Amino acid sequence: MQPGEPSRTALGAAAHRAVHQVLERGSIFADPLAVRILGADAEAAIRDAENNPSRRMLRLFIAVRTRFAEDALAAAVARGARQLVVLGAGLDTFAYRNAFGESLHVFEVDHPATQAWKRQRLAEAAIPLPHTLTFAPIDFERETLAEGLAAAGFDPAKQSFFTWLGVAPYLTEQAVFSTLGFIARLPGGAHVVFDYGNPRASGSDRDRYAAAQEALATRVASIGEAFRSYFETDALHAELMALGFREVEDLGPALIRERYFVNRGGFLPDRGGHIVRATTV
Repeated sequence: MQPGEPSRTALGAAAHRAVHQVLERGSIFADPLAVRILGADAEAAIRDAENNPSRRMLRLFIAVRTRFAEDALAAAVARGARQLVVLGAGLDTFAYRNAFGESLHVFEVDHPATQAWKRQRLAEAAIPLPHTLTFAPIDFERETLAEGLAAAGFDPAKQSFFTWLGVAPYLTEQAVFSTLGFIARLPGGAHVVFDYGNPRASGSDRDRYAAAQEALATRVASIGEAFRSYFETDALHAELMALGFREVEDLGPALIRERYFVNRGGFLPDRGGHIVRATTV
């Protein structure tokens, strides 16, 4: 993102979530606030999606990762999680439709510029701020996640759930594992859901995922938010266990097809985007 400006990829992800409500009628993930928070940008996003059908695969992946994260959150709340930290919250709407009420306090972490932009969007859409929400604006060039959460009132002794969607690919491997290590060390126990991509295929392994991945990488780089990390699945799992996570669930393309697209066919190739749930509890 550019200095002093909100994240443009956050707007892009929000647009995909909103378009999914219209073009697929929220069939994977229903979000009654997705179009509303997008405001005046919603109509243009829908037109753009209709004119660029090749972006449907990314849109459905974003819908799946949100659905998976919120399903995992519900299971974690049943197991005692009482804090949700939305890392790189962008225009995420969970805090404003939180079905767990007083049982779950939500902390939204984002860059101050993106968070100010979101608060303006919320005001324009007349979406009220629940008292179970705390904004935690963090400029990572000046403070750590631990410092920012502590200042916001986060209690590390309480079991917590972290969603970290659409962020890890834009960070270095060191930054990714630093954040995951912080989560794994929390004394109250923690869960995290995040997504990642496999390294780009080439030669005989090249498929439509590789082509779509290259197109997306080029697009985000052109707006100053380039991809910086990819992970091989087995190596990532080993690192997660080494950090202290006790259980790792990884939904790659085959499992995504099986769980969410059993009657649709051909949604994703064998290599591509993955969604991971890891827990220390």
